Amino acid sequence: MADEQQFIENGLQRAQIDEFFQDELDRAGYGGMNIAKTPMGTQIVLKAEKPGMVIGKGGKNIRKITTTLTEEFGMDDPQVDVQEVDEPDLNARIVADRLANALERGWYFRKAGHTTIDRIMEAGALGAEIVLSGKVTGARSRVEKFNRGYIKHNGEPAQDVVDDGQGVAVMKLGTIGVTVKIIPPGATLPDDFAINEDVEIDPVEQAVVDADDDESVEELLAGEPEDDDAAAVDDEDVEVPDEDPAEVIDEEIVEEVIDETAEADADDEAADASDDDAAADDSDSVADEDLDEDVAEEAADLVEEMEDADDGDADTEAEQ
Repeated sequence: MADEQQFIENGLQRAQIDEFFQDELDRAGYGGMNIAKTPMGTQIVLKAEKPGMVIGKGGKNIRKITTTLTEEFGMDDPQVDVQEVDEPDLNARIVADRLANALERGWYFRKAGHTTIDRIMEAGALGAEIVLSGKVTGARSRVEKFNRGYIKHNGEPAQDVVDDGQGVAVMKLGTIGVTVKIIPPGATLPDDFAINEDVEIDPVEQAVVDADDDESVEELLAGEPEDDDAAAVDDEDVEVPDEDPAEVIDEEIVEEVIDETAEADADDEAADASDDDAAADDSDSVADEDLDEDVAEEAADLVEEMEDADDGDADTEAEQ
């Protein structure tokens, strides 16, 4: 059998066994079970509100349960251990069965819900939630919730910390599903924190700088030494390493190279200046030429106006 099918078979068998215990131990206050396979067989731990009713007179009921597990569910050498529930009001399975029985006996759902959740919180629970779904009052089904304290609905804490249980109340109008979720006292949640009020904290001391030390602080920030005499280096104490003759450069050659570089720079500057002057002269000549053309045009216009005026005067005299 493949691993996936084996997981499915184990889960199905566990659900069937849990349903069998729920029906068989209803009056004893069934509170859940744990199954563990050991080399000696299968260890089953039952949690019940009344262990005596689970065992029965002379162990009659426990032998019946063992036989049923072997014959109907095919378990090898089942070993059943019964444990009493310390606080029934903090066991979600027991609380859900109690609430379902109260509804079947005729309790009003609001009174039953508030009474049950109050008992859970009085037992020391950090939070609880009760959900009733079905035809609680009329022909139309609905959902009623009762909340107290703090409850987790999703994530890893909802699977590991929250204890949940389901029950069914069979009424005349139909069935009512009962779901109970409880966070037991002392549960550790990821968002828990604690404030230590008695812890002594050492006071933080801040260094005080005097006014006389302002210059020293500025010198330290600037990276300058405080004492110039101490920072000064005596030339006599400095040892100059011997020069390698192969690395010594002739001073005359260096001076010649420097002079040639200076002359080349001077020539470049003179050439740039001459280019700027030529460009300036060209711009001036172009401006003069434009000015001469404008003046000539204006003079020609004036001459034409004068000639037209003279012609007009001559015409008027001839008419007279």
